[in-house]
Amino acid sequence: MTFRSRCLLLAFVFLASLNSHRCSAQDWVHTGSHLDSRPIRLAVADFKPVGNDPQTPTLKTTFDSVLFNDLNNAGIFDMVSKSLAPQAVPGSQQEMVLTQWSAAPANAAMVAFGAFSVTNGRLVVYGWLDDSSNATNPQVLGKQYNEAASEDMARTIAHRFADEIITRLGGGINGIAETKIYFVSTRSGSKEIWVMDYDGENQHAVTHLGTISLSPRISPDNARLAFASIGNQGWAVRMFSFDLGRAVAFPTGTVGGSNLTPAWASDGSKLAFSSSRSGDSEIWMSDPSGGNARRITSLKGPNVSPTWNPRTNAQIAFTGGRTGEPQIYTMEQDGSNVQRITDQGYAVSPSWHPGGGMLAFAWNRKYGPGDPGGQDIYVLELASKNWLQITHESGNNDCPSWSPDGRHIVFQRTIGGRTEIWAMLADGTQQRQLTHSGNNTMPNWSWK
Repeated sequence: MTFRSRCLLLAFVFLASLNSHRCSAQDWVHTGSHLDSRPIRLAVADFKPVGNDPQTPTLKTTFDSVLFNDLNNAGIFDMVSKSLAPQAVPGSQQEMVLTQWSAAPANAAMVAFGAFSVTNGRLVVYGWLDDSSNATNPQVLGKQYNEAASEDMARTIAHRFADEIITRLGGGINGIAETKIYFVSTRSGSKEIWVMDYDGENQHAVTHLGTISLSPRISPDNARLAFASIGNQGWAVRMFSFDLGRAVAFPTGTVGGSNLTPAWASDGSKLAFSSSRSGDSEIWMSDPSGGNARRITSLKGPNVSPTWNPRTNAQIAFTGGRTGEPQIYTMEQDGSNVQRITDQGYAVSPSWHPGGGMLAFAWNRKYGPGDPGGQDIYVLELASKNWLQITHESGNNDCPSWSPDGRHIVFQRTIGGRTEIWAMLADGTQQRQLTHSGNNTMPNWSWK
């Protein structure tokens, strides 16, 4: 064998091993994030309009679009393109001819369809999901909705029906179509906390403080929002009550020093946050009302950005600076058993997967002199310490946050001086930009 042939063979083996490693890495990401099942071929028929109320066409168009997009975003379906779907618009089980949908070119395994009407100011929707392979008893799901007619309610009903389908066909895991994403935005002139639907719709401000607010973290019951804000006494962790529509007391958040990066335990029983009240920034813990505060780290360098293991509420991951550059660590909730997770570069912003087995974080693995400054989102399996880079695009990517179903990640991306919020599946595919105005950072996905 010639020298050139040996080089080509070695190159081929090297590339093949890289591809094999990437495929095996994607396997554990798919399994851990519930993306491992074979996608179900799903068709969604436009719902049949019933009656002649003038609101029906506009609201039905909204409903049809939102329902299809929710199911397309789910990550577990192979959606039949509208251009391949039959022209039929079945509005009941009696009008559904499944052979039209199971045959080419649709080749649908499941079909969602229904009827849509507005009557006396009420929005009435009947929705079904059929198994095209079961001619005798095809119905998998049937739902009825009756709500006040509005654009927002058309969206809401579409979200609810989509989540019913996702839960039924996705292994019992609840859908995310009615979840929210909290984030920081400058579009009003100062850094305020904003919120939007999971798909980027209905963006609006939560706080109106006229200062700098950061690190929003919504409580597991969606009733309170913890965040950091700067005031006359420096950085404080503050609490906003959605039930009361105003800020409420959180005494330990204003004790002294810089208090930042709050994080809820998944049962809502405690918060972790960083505070420099005793010198360097350390991880502290308190109850939800801001009482019983106690320090849980005493490590060299700043320690910030805690995130709880939501499966156990017994471990915390955080960013620590004990080696000079920030790295990701884990520990027990009492501060014991500290373990370094990343081994080089510049690693920040950990987020713990709902299942407890994986961490997402931002990592610049080659950080140092001469580095071009690229930072990407990585997912790491804690049991094996295997990691997978899931963003490869230009710009700096930071602040990942898991969706409650564990199949999606929201994050911030900075390109050309502008920072926007993006979402993607846990393997880095199906990326979509959610914000387009101002600079938008630090997203946090609601628990439900």
